[in-house]
Amino acid sequence: MSLGLHNFILLFFLFASQVLADPIQKNFAKLKLLDKTSNNVSEKNIGVNSSNSWGSLDVYIHACYSSPPDEIPENYVLLEIIDKLNNEKEFIYQGWMISSSPDISPLEHPVYDLWLIDCN
Repeated sequence: MSLGLHNFILLFFLFASQVLADPIQKNFAKLKLLDKTSNNVSEKNIGVNSSNSWGSLDVYIHACYSSPPDEIPENYVLLEIIDKLNNEKEFIYQGWMISSSPDISPLEHPVYDLWLIDCN
């Protein structure tokens, strides 16, 4: 390997870590819920490390992050959802949701669609 190529690779890896900034941790997740039976849409802000009841769902937010202002806007939320229909608590989802992909919501529920709007 030539010395020029070696220096280029060294500089690339040295500065590549500075190109992408760390995501910004936020205190609230703004979520939207569609009740498919009534066709009613509602929004809620739920704090990080807290839960909120919404219909028959208990939504717990573990973390919410936004991309830095100089990057393409993106929000990520780590959440856990429990369905307490018929007084039985059924764990139905735990994982990440991304605001730029609301149509690819990983929550599959016969009554509700839930997606992330923003982290603030």
